[in-house]
Amino acid sequence: MSTERQKWDRHYQQTPLDGPPQPARVLTDFAHLLPASGQALDLACGRGGNALFLAERGLQVQAWDISEQAITDLQAITGDLPLTASVRDVIAAPPAPASFDVITVSHFLHRPLFAALAAALRPGGLLYYQTFTTERVAGASGPRNPDYLLKPNELLRAFCDLRVLDWREEGLVGDVSRGVRNIAMLVAGLGR
Repeated sequence: MSTERQKWDRHYQQTPLDGPPQPARVLTDFAHLLPASGQALDLACGRGGNALFLAERGLQVQAWDISEQAITDLQAITGDLPLTASVRDVIAAPPAPASFDVITVSHFLHRPLFAALAAALRPGGLLYYQTFTTERVAGASGPRNPDYLLKPNELLRAFCDLRVLDWREEGLVGDVSRGVRNIAMLVAGLGR
């Protein structure tokens, strides 16, 4: 078993599930852009808040995570939803080109995957991405390692070949007690 898998299995074993897993804000804020049907991927899904949200809206969902514990937790609550949860090291086995209509990524950052994610979209496909940034207000949660934090505008630049439908990254500008802080959010699509 890999060190990464062990680390994340321990994390989920030590973190009790407090209610149903919640989808990322980027997904709920821009749910109106989702197609009525199609194939979706929740990449590095954790306990599957994004996957459940997409499946409840009628998409056929694949949910992948390196943690067997996270996938077990998700499988326990999927019911009859059109959702298949699998243990998968997405770094070693990224999605195939042109395989999904929707891809969601939240709180996961592995820069070498950016090109594979864009390529995995089908024509008309959408990418919903949300993760932590280096510009953070005091007391912010999330990783401290800069390898897992986006630099200013990095998410926007990473997917500049896609059509950006929405992007939000407020950094430390203005009244930091308000707005969306500590994260960057992007919705981008592949033209038809």
